[in-house]
Amino acid sequence: MGKILEGKAVAVLIDTTYIPKEIKRYEEFFTACGARVDFLSLLWGEDKRTIVSTVGSPDDKIESMVVDKDVADYNPDDYAIVLVAANYVACRLREIPPMGSFGGIEELRYPPAVKFFIGAMRNKKIVKGALCHALWLLTPAPELLKGRKVICHTVVLADIHNAGATYVPKAVVTDDDLVTGRASGNVNEYTEALVAAYETINQLKQKEK
Repeated sequence: MGKILEGKAVAVLIDTTYIPKEIKRYEEFFTACGARVDFLSLLWGEDKRTIVSTVGSPDDKIESMVVDKDVADYNPDDYAIVLVAANYVACRLREIPPMGSFGGIEELRYPPAVKFFIGAMRNKKIVKGALCHALWLLTPAPELLKGRKVICHTVVLADIHNAGATYVPKAVVTDDDLVTGRASGNVNEYTEALVAAYETINQLKQKEK
């Protein structure tokens, strides 16, 4: 696809339980397209945090990575593509600081990562990506899912249906500025669809000028 994302940035929301092969794909693919890739998470007041992968068989080596960008400090409008990593990352990102605290319903509904993704969803010029369980991060704002065509892991399908989204049984589904994927095994097709969606939106922007 060449350097279609030259000078642009991609935000990947990530946390413990990430899938290493998926993250490697994001680093390599989007960098090859010319983009800077930022990994954003919750740092819980620290300057950086080590997160770990805990998926796979008992014989798999547990990998780790250091994240030093707190999602609360960043603006989704600064990114061409915003995506949420697969597996239980969305569950982790639904936590509120400080971890384990009780808060009011608004605080519980809209922790920093949810606010960030909601902000991205409201900007039609940003391509949004959600793989596997990732759409669960958006269910606190069901109005943003209503009527959207999506695919997701079956674990969160009932929640997505209740939010008003339309389930499409395909590996990857593109609905304008929203690209969703069934599982991490579909990450290659999914990332290609994200860049294709960006290209389409960018072409429309150029025509509007």
